[in-house]
Amino acid sequence: MSPNAVIPSHRKPRRSASSRALRAGVTGGIITLAVTGASMPAGAAEKPVSETQEMPTITSALATSLAKSADTAQQMALDYERQAAQDSATAEAAEAATKAKDEADKKAAAEKKAEEARKAKEQEKEKADQQRASRSSERTSLRSLSATSADSPVSSGATGSSSSLIGFLRAQLGKSYVLGASGPSAYDCSSLVQAAYRTIGIDLPRTSQPQSTAGSQVGLDNLQVGDILYWGSAGSAYHVGVYVGNGNFIGAQNSSTGIVEKPLSYSQPTGAVRVL
Repeated sequence: MSPNAVIPSHRKPRRSASSRALRAGVTGGIITLAVTGASMPAGAAEKPVSETQEMPTITSALATSLAKSADTAQQMALDYERQAAQDSATAEAAEAATKAKDEADKKAAAEKKAEEARKAKEQEKEKADQQRASRSSERTSLRSLSATSADSPVSSGATGSSSSLIGFLRAQLGKSYVLGASGPSAYDCSSLVQAAYRTIGIDLPRTSQPQSTAGSQVGLDNLQVGDILYWGSAGSAYHVGVYVGNGNFIGAQNSSTGIVEKPLSYSQPTGAVRVL
């Protein structure tokens, strides 16, 4: 055999092979893996082929950034909770203040009403006391007049013209009261007073209104026989009579009673005028 003869190899031919090399690096917090490989035909020189894959990784800077973000979120949550607590406390305080004001207003209104009721009660009591004192004074005055007078109305200070005046009035007792009548069988209140004074030469007005101002005004605690008594206001009186002593008066009262003699307490007059 020739030394240059080619002897076929019994080895299997080499298949294309790929050769890869792994290269790692970190870029911007990302792990970069570079895989370098070569796919070569049999007997050919190997040429590298690069393949790159990126995988996330946590670096120190990223960890710090995440920690800060967590702290910020936690602080925001705490601030929110604190603000919510403050808002709740403010609302509760406002509600309590409103309730306290309403209660204070109700209490003040109740106290005012009680004070007004107390004052009204005091005024009523004072008025009642004044009325009782006035009635007591009138009774005392009448008892005093009665004690210092004689038994008979005519003899209790009625002399001369006053005696004639009372005599005429007593003669009319029991006659009828007729509104507008002027005697001699019937009278109304003012016509009886006019007729009585006419008997002693004194001419009075016909009606009770001017008769209540025909003389000098006198107090009811200082009456004398012959004084004209009136009911109502002076100048606008609606009824008149004549004081006859011993706390009594004679007058034409009404159609039911006619002309009668009654004590002042029967119908308390408003005032009196003195003509004699």
